[in-house]
Amino acid sequence: MYKIHRSFLTAAMAAVLMVVTACANSSEPPPEPAKQNQNQNQNQEQQTPEEQTQEDQAPEVAEDKPQDQEEPVEGQPPTVKEAATTVIRALKAGNMETVAQWAHLEKGVRFSPYAYVDKETDVVLSQEELEGIMDDSKKRVWRTYAGRGDKIEMTYAEYHKEFVYDMDYMEKAEVAVNEVLGEGTTVNNLDEVYPPDNHDYVSYYIDGVNPEYEGMDWGSLRLVFEEIGSDYALVGIIHDEWTP
Repeated sequence: MYKIHRSFLTAAMAAVLMVVTACANSSEPPPEPAKQNQNQNQNQEQQTPEEQTQEDQAPEVAEDKPQDQEEPVEGQPPTVKEAATTVIRALKAGNMETVAQWAHLEKGVRFSPYAYVDKETDVVLSQEELEGIMDDSKKRVWRTYAGRGDKIEMTYAEYHKEFVYDMDYMEKAEVAVNEVLGEGTTVNNLDEVYPPDNHDYVSYYIDGVNPEYEGMDWGSLRLVFEEIGSDYALVGIIHDEWTP
C-alpha cells in the first residue's frame, strides 16, 4: 500500500513539473523580427541612382534665345552687330527713344521701304523727331507702292508696322554683316548711297513660310551704320520684300 501511494505521488509530481514547464515556455514573448524590420527599412531608404536623380533634380526648362545676336559689352566700343542687336530689339518693342539714341546727330535716319534707296524722296527723321515718332499723328509720304504707284501715305506707326518691323526679325531672322540676304527685282543701290569704306550694315532675313506664295512672302530689314571713330551711328533703315 505504501509502495502504491509512493508511486502515485511520484507520477503526480512529474505531471505537475510538465505542466509548469509548458506554462513557462508559453509565457515567453516571441522574438522580435528586428532583422526583418531593419531589412525593410533599408529597402525603403535605398533607391537606385536613376530614382534619386528623378526626384532630386527638377527638369530644366530650355530658354528660347535669339540666334546670331550679340549684346554690347559695357566699357567697350560696340561692334556693328552689337549695335544692330540693340536697335532691332528696340524696333520690335516700338521703343523709338532707344533708336533715337543711335541716330546720326547730323544726318538723322533715312527710311527706305524697298531695296532701292531714293536719296531725293525717302523720309529722313532727326534724332529729336524719332524720340516721339510713335505718337506722331502726322501722315508722311514715304514713297509709292512698288508695282502700283499709289502713295505710301501714313503715320510713322503705320509705316513701322508695314515697312519696318513687319516680321519678327529679332527672333526668327537669319543675320549677316555686310551681306545682302534676300533680293527681289528691285535694284539694290545700298553700297552707292552708303559707301563701304565708312559704312557697315546688318541684314535680317526671313524666308517665305507660306507654300501658297511659292517663296514670295520673304522679308528683309537692313540696318545701316556709319563709322564714327570706334563708334557707330544709325543712318538708314532699309526694308525689302518681293516686288512685282
